[in-house]
Amino acid sequence: MNIPATRKDLMIVNMGPQHPSMHGVLRLIVTLDGEDVIDCEPILGYLHRGMEKIAENRTIIQYLPYVTRWDYLATMFTEAITVNGPEQLGNIQVPKRASYIRVIMLELSRIASHLLWLGPFMADIGAQTPFFYIFRERELIYDLFEAATGMRMMHNFFRIGGVAADLPYGWIDKCFDFCNYFLTRVIEYQKLITRNPIFLERVEGVGFVGREEVINWGLSGPMLRASGIQWDLREVDNYECYEELDWEVQWQKEGDSLARYLVRIGEMVESIKIIQQALEGIPGGPYENFEIRCFDREKEPEWNDFEYRFIGKKSSPTFELPKQELYVRVEAPKGELGIFLIGDQNGFPWRWKIRPPGFINLQILPQLVKRMKLADIMTILGSIDIIMGEVDR
Repeated sequence: MNIPATRKDLMIVNMGPQHPSMHGVLRLIVTLDGEDVIDCEPILGYLHRGMEKIAENRTIIQYLPYVTRWDYLATMFTEAITVNGPEQLGNIQVPKRASYIRVIMLELSRIASHLLWLGPFMADIGAQTPFFYIFRERELIYDLFEAATGMRMMHNFFRIGGVAADLPYGWIDKCFDFCNYFLTRVIEYQKLITRNPIFLERVEGVGFVGREEVINWGLSGPMLRASGIQWDLREVDNYECYEELDWEVQWQKEGDSLARYLVRIGEMVESIKIIQQALEGIPGGPYENFEIRCFDREKEPEWNDFEYRFIGKKSSPTFELPKQELYVRVEAPKGELGIFLIGDQNGFPWRWKIRPPGFINLQILPQLVKRMKLADIMTILGSIDIIMGEVDR
């Protein structure tokens, strides 16, 4: 007995949350008609840790070690946004040297993040070699981080009014060496990948987002700039000392996965330019504004009462957040990372709302994958560049 070939049975497939191409614990419920994607529903929340509520029960100093767990590949940016909010609320001046050190660290972190986007993205679409190449360069960046901050990934380096420590002796020369070396490696990536016919077949015209769509969906970062919009918060907001440095916003007009790849490759080269200029022009002076380190008035507790037994003798530096609200943002590797902060004349923030770029950019995924092939889901999801730590918070 022959089964008729005209039946239109749709198949529902679970992708993730353990799938290696999901870049974390993202689950996609995909409805398929053969190889064609009919519908796709992302399921979030597997990595939710209550980061916003934790912030509302900690002082800024106590909360700083937590923030590197949002986007754990671009940790300097989460620290930067955490101290930028209180600095603007309290009108705190950051010394020039500290500002230059911050820019160097941020751009190194941007390169590290883009490298760890490039490797898995290429592995997703079937190219294994770049995955091993990128770790070679990324290790060198982490060596620089370890020398300056003591940690390779979770640095806890930024402070309100500056940074935790000055750059160690010889660090600037090592960083110059890395910059010169890395430029040759980027050329190697471009030779290996950019004109590869198999790569172009997988990414050209896949995951197209138009100029108006990008604005309507509120996308940011390389997703926005790959669709022909020259919008970079480093240029728009002029935070830290970016206006003193000479660099260009990287953008493409095609709006597909290839354009997003080209934007990120271009951004790595621009980051090297920024780092080299900052290293050459770094001024002397203090690395932290020590005047804002105000301490609670020390009380003399009575012997053997509750405070004497259970509360530490050394009070940590507290910073009172004034009674006002503020939205502050930085250009993270994945897009606009923002925080909406409400102070309440207290050491703890009254409200701490995180605006993660990955979460906003992920919204457009179901629309991009409809009417595409199943294999294109990997390409499109990889080109968006998400980290579930900041999506779920």
